[in-house]
Amino acid sequence: MAQRRRRPAPRLVCGAPRRERRRRLMAQRGPGTPTARTGWWHRLRRDRTLLLMVAPAVGLLLLFTYVPLLWTTVAFKDYDPFTSGLWTSPWVGLDNFTLLFEDSRFWDAFANTLSITFIQLVLFFPVPIALALLLNSVLSDKVRGLVQSILYLPHFFSWVLVITIFQQMLGGAGLLAQQLRAHGHEGFDLMTDPGVFKFLITAQLVWKDAGWGVIVFLAALSAVNQDLYEAAAVDGANRRRRMWHVTLPALRPVVALLLVLRVGDSLTVGFEQILLQRDAVGPGASEVFDTYVWWVGIANTDYGIAAAGGLIKGAFSLVLVLIANKVAHMLGEQGVYRK
Repeated sequence: MAQRRRRPAPRLVCGAPRRERRRRLMAQRGPGTPTARTGWWHRLRRDRTLLLMVAPAVGLLLLFTYVPLLWTTVAFKDYDPFTSGLWTSPWVGLDNFTLLFEDSRFWDAFANTLSITFIQLVLFFPVPIALALLLNSVLSDKVRGLVQSILYLPHFFSWVLVITIFQQMLGGAGLLAQQLRAHGHEGFDLMTDPGVFKFLITAQLVWKDAGWGVIVFLAALSAVNQDLYEAAAVDGANRRRRMWHVTLPALRPVVALLLVLRVGDSLTVGFEQILLQRDAVGPGASEVFDTYVWWVGIANTDYGIAAAGGLIKGAFSLVLVLIANKVAHMLGEQGVYRK
């Protein structure tokens, strides 16, 4: 009996069935789903140009933010850079924190910092939002560009120049005081008045940085769908109602995010600005957390106490960010990070 010859299996022509299966799989996954070929090495090669562009910023962040974390151990040591280094300084445990909490100047600086933060949160934070709403209502592009340029300009001034301008206007020999004396009235000197110092530095901050803060809110307003305004107008909503029901809800996520960041940064209230005016009003009214750490750590060379103060500031700011972000989540906003 003759043996039956086995037929050869049909060969795939150019891998057509395989390509068809791959095409169907990609259609099921969607265009944004990564495949086996788009692994981390493939994405690294694909985005190498962008990674090279961001590499200097990442290097600076590592150098000036994460590398100095090694020196947080100074808060637990009797550190003296002239006689012993970081690794050979003797450990003192929590003695630096004890000395810090027993210093009345620390609590005065802490109270001044919180009060200045509260005043700036109430008087400064809403100003960029209001300016963005006003600029967004301007129809002429030329007028809007001119106003934006005028508002942005003070941001590029140094604090030395800003304080000099306020001194020439509100100081004892300033323009306003001279005009009052010329007309038979008593002059004033707001630049050396401890009672109005917190409101004075808030006014300086508004004049310098309010226009710059408008950029973020204008960017958020530019992303609002114009069809929403048209639909609201068709429904009979006037300009005020359109602002309340369309514009402000569009700004709500940005406002929540910036408010969380502002609360987390509450212990940082303008080191250079306050240090330049500290001698004019005295440390009782102007001493804040950063200036206290600077005077204790740099001027008096108590590096351990200054490091302990900085560590407390970082821990307190982290707690404030977590609390504020939790409140943002309870209000239905994303905050700094999602749940």
